[in-house]
Amino acid sequence: MNPRVVRVVAAEDFTLVLAFTNGETRRFDVKPYLAHGVFRELANPILFATVRPTLGTIVWKNGQDLCPDTLYEESTPLRASRVLHRSAPVARARTRPRRGRPKPRRGPH
Repeated sequence: MNPRVVRVVAAEDFTLVLAFTNGETRRFDVKPYLAHGVFRELANPILFATVRPTLGTIVWKNGQDLCPDTLYEESTPLRASRVLHRSAPVARARTRPRRGRPKPRRGPH
């Protein structure tokens, strides 16, 4: 079984920078898929940017998804990438719901 996606960043050139559970960062080119079926609408850069990690794979706003094995096997490895550095804004998979009571507010009410 191949590693699963934990983070994703959509690039302007219709590629995805993916972080996997094994610590690898890889680039996946979505351009070959954009001319086919449900993936055609992802040629819209605004919609393309809605990609999010979900359950070890990725999903776009309108429900398009790709198999995590395809994402890993057809992507190319990257060296250490600043794009997925912890301080960079990225879409992250939520692993469990938030629990506990909200913290009390301080200051004037």
